[in-house]
Amino acid sequence: MTDRDDRLQFYALYLTRFAEGFGFVTLLTLLPTYINTLDPQATTVLGVTISAGFVIGLYTTGFTFAQTVAVVPLAWAGDRFDKRSVLLWTLGVGAVVYALFPVVDSSLSFILIRALQGVAVTGAGLMSLSLVGQLADVGTRAHHIGRANAASFAASILGSLSAGAIYDALGFDPIFTIIVAMMAVAWAGLYVYLDADETRVEGFPFSDLALNRKLLTITSFRFQYAFAVTMVRTWIPIYAGTTMAAGGLGVAGLAVAVTVAIEKGTNMVGQLFTGRLSDDYGRALFVFCGGGGYGLVALVIPFAPEVGAALGVPASLPLLGETPPAYLPLVGLSGLLGAVDSFREPASMALFADEGTDDGGVASSFGIRELVWRPGSVVGPMLAGWLMVEVSMDSVFYVGGAFAITGVLAFLAILLNDYGRRALTAW
Repeated sequence: MTDRDDRLQFYALYLTRFAEGFGFVTLLTLLPTYINTLDPQATTVLGVTISAGFVIGLYTTGFTFAQTVAVVPLAWAGDRFDKRSVLLWTLGVGAVVYALFPVVDSSLSFILIRALQGVAVTGAGLMSLSLVGQLADVGTRAHHIGRANAASFAASILGSLSAGAIYDALGFDPIFTIIVAMMAVAWAGLYVYLDADETRVEGFPFSDLALNRKLLTITSFRFQYAFAVTMVRTWIPIYAGTTMAAGGLGVAGLAVAVTVAIEKGTNMVGQLFTGRLSDDYGRALFVFCGGGGYGLVALVIPFAPEVGAALGVPASLPLLGETPPAYLPLVGLSGLLGAVDSFREPASMALFADEGTDDGGVASSFGIRELVWRPGSVVGPMLAGWLMVEVSMDSVFYVGGAFAITGVLAFLAILLNDYGRRALTAW
């Protein structure tokens, strides 16, 4: 196989990451709009009252619960059969799912379609990352994963900005037409340029990888960090876009999109460099610094109004109109979250790819990575929704930040026990 063939395969996978990221972030950006439009209310099921905050949590948890259910069968199928075929199938399902979003007319239909989206996103994410990790050499693995993630974040920036602007001008339907077309182009690129996956793993590689020492160590961090990222990343646009009566800033759709785009932008730029650095200097230090920094920044978010008032930020901004004093500090903190997380992400992913490739089950290794994330991503939004309604908007960020801090401290404690002074540079 020539270098040109390899490049075309990577480019096809990067395009897939772009399409997947575009669709995912569009729904994230429009989430506060759906909350305002569908106006979830408390309801009673079998005599049990479900609060509006719990229903809001289900807007995200329906998606993540479906992801949880889909991880093991999709990862097993990827290792046992052809990852390319599984990727093509899930990408096709994704195109159908996005075509269904314009028919949403209730909280129930939104939650159900979001669940289908969760299956499609999981399959596309697992297979595309597994193939990138499998095609790359160990010395360039984090670099290629960083570039794949950068493609996803580039789509996230374009998706968040265009979703807010198009919705404000034309409503929901044109947004999803664009997403479906993008998914179709990515599918065609994979079909033409990506070679069939000839690796086959017999048995059930999850059982062997579950006892891998390095994976167990990073799991001590990742399990807790999932709560932090799911709560903080999801609730920044909710904080920006929901009404002031609900504890938010009440800014327009385009202003919400900017808060999402800035986080994706700094993460995208960072990963173009941090992936290569973690290839050269090891993984653990980057995971520790990125995760710890994320927690510290999250704890500052509730102070955005005070920061804005102290700095005397303008009350009106070009294109965005009137904004409260907390808005610009929130944008800055969102960008800082992306920057610190860019240190963690390619290093963490490359570690899972390293161990999966060595033990013969790269899709299952990424599957374990996803499974460890699921408890936090399922329970986190429900907890955040309850905190938002019953306690305060600020409490969401305090609790989310605390999860990140305890996660990196647990990670460091295990590394110190295993490696002593070499803890953060051992791998």
